[in-house]
Amino acid sequence: MSRKVLIVGGVAGGASAAARLRRLDEEAEIIIFERGEHISYANCGLPYYVSGVINERDALLVLKPEAMINRFRIDVRIYSEVTRVFPEEKAVEVQEKSGKVYRESYDQLILSPGAAPLRPPIPGIDDIEALVVRNVTDIDLIKQTIDEEQPQTAAVIGGGFIGLEMAENLHSRGVETTIIEMSNQVMAPFDYEMAAILHEHIFNKGVNLILEDGVKSFAKKENGTLITLQSGEEVQADLIIMAIGVKPEIKLAKEAGLTIGDLGGIKVNERLQTSDPNIYAVGDVIEVKHLVTGQAALLPLAGPANKQGRIVADVIVGRDSRYNGTQGTAIAKVFDLAAASTGANEKMLRKLGIPHEVSFTHSNSHAGYYPGATRLSIKLIFDRSNGRILGAQAVGAQGADKRIDDIAGLIRHQGTVYDLQELELAYAPPFSAAKDPVNMAGYVAENIINGDVRMIQWQELSKLNAKDICIIDVRDEEERRAKFIPGSLHIPIDNLRSRLSELPHDKEIVVYCEIGLRGYLAYRILAQHGFTNVRNLSGGWVTYYPAVFG
Repeated sequence: MSRKVLIVGGVAGGASAAARLRRLDEEAEIIIFERGEHISYANCGLPYYVSGVINERDALLVLKPEAMINRFRIDVRIYSEVTRVFPEEKAVEVQEKSGKVYRESYDQLILSPGAAPLRPPIPGIDDIEALVVRNVTDIDLIKQTIDEEQPQTAAVIGGGFIGLEMAENLHSRGVETTIIEMSNQVMAPFDYEMAAILHEHIFNKGVNLILEDGVKSFAKKENGTLITLQSGEEVQADLIIMAIGVKPEIKLAKEAGLTIGDLGGIKVNERLQTSDPNIYAVGDVIEVKHLVTGQAALLPLAGPANKQGRIVADVIVGRDSRYNGTQGTAIAKVFDLAAASTGANEKMLRKLGIPHEVSFTHSNSHAGYYPGATRLSIKLIFDRSNGRILGAQAVGAQGADKRIDDIAGLIRHQGTVYDLQELELAYAPPFSAAKDPVNMAGYVAENIINGDVRMIQWQELSKLNAKDICIIDVRDEEERRAKFIPGSLHIPIDNLRSRLSELPHDKEIVVYCEIGLRGYLAYRILAQHGFTNVRNLSGGWVTYYPAVFG
């Protein structure tokens, strides 16, 4: 007897589960219910359709319903919303666009409804047209609004991945754009000092970025919308995009009596079964185990959702397949920069009380002598006791993607900073350096673990009184003329040995340079000339400046 599998939601995890299941079981009856018009669309590409970077709308539609039907013999029912689940009867209630309601039985049910954009009850929000970016229909409306109404100004509420991508693409269309973010930084998966690099870049691109200020109210005016912020500041905008985050769509699961986790997502086991063994859940709607911390997490990402769909199909046909956790590897294009992260960030580790060390490196994206090299900043987070890599963040115009993927692979397999050193990576001057940036990150981390250098982080130095310590700037004269830490003594690295008599033995000495390398050399010189209380500024001026003065 063939099995009957119902799938609620036809994007990412749902579509992946359906296609995999058909490949494994030609006889299974598979039905996908999608309340909207489209299945299997590229939701991560939606913002780029607004600006015309993606020209053809059909390019966003990875697999149309008719293709799923013809190629995989899967029954795809669009405009069909599953409104209730009856676990004891192993059936669902479905409402069609016409209003018709019927029931469909199942042997196994897969829930993949995703997560819905947050729409907080801000005064006035129901009086204005606040657009969201979730599906193709949403992006059609945004593009149509821009094409027809030609807005001059736009406000993007939220500085996460979607918010920044929408701001970039609106700016590309010539719309004067303001980003409003309640937190003190954009891109929550990043630590502040790495996000600060993005803040500077966004400002330089001519986009107005407002941080640490939330929306108090909206008011519809003849010439657009007046946004009043918590600070009292007012922003006028013709177009409003809401991008403050998402929440799992758990209504169906909750009403069916399935267990919901503490974070508000459906709780599943390693086989992605819910509390009902015949009901599975995948994608943005579930709580996953964070691969690094072991804690429950909500990580709405397309890659993991597709993997989960594949695993569920395996489990349904009897294969011993398990989902081992999500590490949160992600990347976003922010104008001319790419910002990528993987594993745990420092904020998360601090909150959980997990011991860790950090290092910053600012390398060239490829060999410096080959034209076009740009700066690539990497933050590496690791366990000092064993060198295990806990997380990493990378920001740069070139090469951030492949470096974060190198590190992500090691994290997946419990890799260490010593493994980073040993990675043998493709090298030619147009692509990398003989010592790749990830190798360099490993070397710096090992120096910290071995005690070859003691570091001071930007947060700690910014709180110290320059009168109580001796700060030495070992950069060149030209670099110092641009900007420097107030109260610092200037001794270029090449002159340090001849000027040791000028340095105090009764104060802590902090050395810094542009990116940390010359600071490390200065540390080694001082440590071997009897100076015992010395620290090097991690990441140098390049990390310190945007974080403290940005």
